[in-house]
Amino acid sequence: MIELSLPKRGDLHLQHLVMDVNGTLAVDGILIDGLAKRIAAMRDRLTVHLLTADTHGKQAVIDQQLNLTATRLSGGNEQEQKRQFVENLGAESVVAIGQGANDAGMLKAAALGICVMSAEGAATETLLASDLVVPNIMTAFDLLDKPLRIVASLRK
Repeated sequence: MIELSLPKRGDLHLQHLVMDVNGTLAVDGILIDGLAKRIAAMRDRLTVHLLTADTHGKQAVIDQQLNLTATRLSGGNEQEQKRQFVENLGAESVVAIGQGANDAGMLKAAALGICVMSAEGAATETLLASDLVVPNIMTAFDLLDKPLRIVASLRK
């Protein structure tokens, strides 16, 4: 669990990390170097969930590299499926990370939504739905490793 106290926002008790795969963790279906180790290290604090439409058809390889099984989304209305997934976990205990337009709903629903810039870019809708915007996925993991950085950015 990651616990944060945000002035004028309240306490966060984060138990789940929900992440988009393509564009966020992988580029063209290939996992970004160094992420397997970062995700493995995070699993002692958060339950990790991956959501994907498997755009490039390479999710089975990524699942094996991460020792996880991603939830495959059915075609159409992916944004709603991702939002519902977060709500079913208990949105108040979720940190969500993504960058595509279909990630906006889950970032907005989550207790903490982080939009990452990526080689695929970041959708404006997703930027506006997030609590924080970071330059890349490694920076997002740095924030979760050092949560006082999140407090510093979000306090009012």
